[in-house]
Amino acid sequence: MFKKVHLDYDYDFFLNANYDKDSELSCISYQVIELADLHAQYGGFPDSYVLDNTRIYQLWWDRTQIDFDDIGNQLGIEVITVSSIKQRPGGVIPYHRDTFYKITQQYPNRSELKVRANIHLSPWSMGHIIEYGDEVYRKWNQGDGLLWDSSILHLGANNGFKDKYTLQVSGFLMEEF
Repeated sequence: MFKKVHLDYDYDFFLNANYDKDSELSCISYQVIELADLHAQYGGFPDSYVLDNTRIYQLWWDRTQIDFDDIGNQLGIEVITVSSIKQRPGGVIPYHRDTFYKITQQYPNRSELKVRANIHLSPWSMGHIIEYGDEVYRKWNQGDGLLWDSSILHLGANNGFKDKYTLQVSGFLMEEF
């Protein structure tokens, strides 16, 4: 499942947040384990992906900080988790699929389709890309994004000179597209 979406929200809230050392992590720590089937067809997970080139700064938000209902209604999602990510120049999030680990742990008996909206918090800048399937997504406007389920393989990269900011809104699909 895949769809282009747009979110109208106060992006300054996320852009002005404190993405400090405490929010630093690397997605490869779980990708190596959770996506071994994907990497096997390429001979395993490349050892050239290390903290220095996969570092992101991720903040998690709750209902007391942002309006889950407004965001969910705009995107057609029953919102369960919301996070924002700052990706510095030179960073990459390697080829992967979203596994919705937190949602599955929290709601193991729910069978609705789990989805994620990846919303761009600032206008596109040279070198910022999302690649999915055989498509390269770039030249977006602030608030534009992509909505997908776990079947969509994708990657994100910041090959430019400005920080790249995205909002990840995850939950259960409320409507069919």
